[in-house]
Amino acid sequence: MNMQTTESQFDMRQIEASWQALDAMVHLHPIRSEEDYDRMVALMNSLLDAAGDDEDHPLSGLLDLVSDLVSKYEQEHYAIEASDPREALKFLMDARGLKQEDLSAILPQGNLSAILSGRRKISATLAGKLAKFFGVSPALFVPGSNPKVGF
Repeated sequence: MNMQTTESQFDMRQIEASWQALDAMVHLHPIRSEEDYDRMVALMNSLLDAAGDDEDHPLSGLLDLVSDLVSKYEQEHYAIEASDPREALKFLMDARGLKQEDLSAILPQGNLSAILSGRRKISATLAGKLAKFFGVSPALFVPGSNPKVGF
């Protein structure tokens, strides 16, 4: 396939009009400031509310893109040494402005309360679910794994 064939597959005028409309609503750009970060986290949370973990949802691709932008910014600006899995979970929830009920699709609120208070450990299965939800390594939620983890 030559370059001319590839370029002719795209209607750049339509893409430009669609992009301008989307950009006016969400300002989808690389995150360069805390203000950008806060806006993208809010957008990501709204997309999570709308699409959840339905990979066939019309907004799932946008959710993936926004999550990648947030994750990249967090890796560059909020890298931390490995800590207690409970503290890491608290930090991620605080950093993203999440409440316990926001994780109800992953685990019951009572179990989350027990984990956050130290009365219950994070299982390997739950570590995987939390890692997927937050876009981080499951090792962050495994006690004693002690990797240097950025998110």
